[in-house]
Amino acid sequence: MTKIHKTAIVHPEAKIGMNVVIEAYAVLNSPNIILGDNVVIKSHAYLDGHVRIGSGTTIWPFASVGSQTQDLKYKGEVTYVEIGENCQIREYVTVNSSCGEGTKVIIGNQCLIMAYCHVAHNCVIGNGVIMSNGATLAGHVTIGNHAILGGVCAVHQYTRIGDYAMVGGGSMVGQDLPPFCIGSGFPLKVVGLNVVGLKRHKFSLELRKQLIRAYRLTYQAGYSWDQIREQILEELGTSESLNTWVHFCDQTVRGLSPLRRKKEMKAENLDFAEV
Repeated sequence: MTKIHKTAIVHPEAKIGMNVVIEAYAVLNSPNIILGDNVVIKSHAYLDGHVRIGSGTTIWPFASVGSQTQDLKYKGEVTYVEIGENCQIREYVTVNSSCGEGTKVIIGNQCLIMAYCHVAHNCVIGNGVIMSNGATLAGHVTIGNHAILGGVCAVHQYTRIGDYAMVGGGSMVGQDLPPFCIGSGFPLKVVGLNVVGLKRHKFSLELRKQLIRAYRLTYQAGYSWDQIREQILEELGTSESLNTWVHFCDQTVRGLSPLRRKKEMKAENLDFAEV
């Protein structure tokens, strides 16, 4: 049965699924809120605007979802927030609505957005993403599936982070971080492949070797991306993961994050094995 605490404020036209729990002093301030089955809205959480939340997701105390974008270009157009299934939106997270008629902020399924994170207008977050405490996304940022963002990192507007990539804590991400890579620093630089993450997600040894080769080819000096792309496809063939790599690099607008050279890594006591 759905349970709504007597002190909660729920708009009478909000659409509430089965077995939803809305705790004390939570506020659903809009008729355009849709909650799937088994959603939990914790005490003092605030929802507004056009918001859809998938089944099994929990919104924790003092989180704010769907409030008007902080973009000064916003002129009152109808915008949306969509959060997938089985997500955890932790304390004091802010997920603003989008900017531009009909546009959306999208968070995929099974994401963990830890306390104090911020997701700005027009952001798209894939499935299985983890944003550690205080991570901040500017507008129009895209985060790929199963990416991990370290605590208090910041991502510049229009920047992309690829599938299975990992951003070190405290980093400033100003250019695209390719899929399957680890990056860190202020500004962020690429330090290697996310080998531990690939192993955890059951990537085969052969596929990891192919991705290492694609990574090395991409960051070799003195060649254009067109030349590198041709060499990757000719030498390694195609697979879903290699296509993901090539497509991501094809689509870059802000450019790829630069490589942190071994001399720099040694000076900073970094050691990312490629295995």
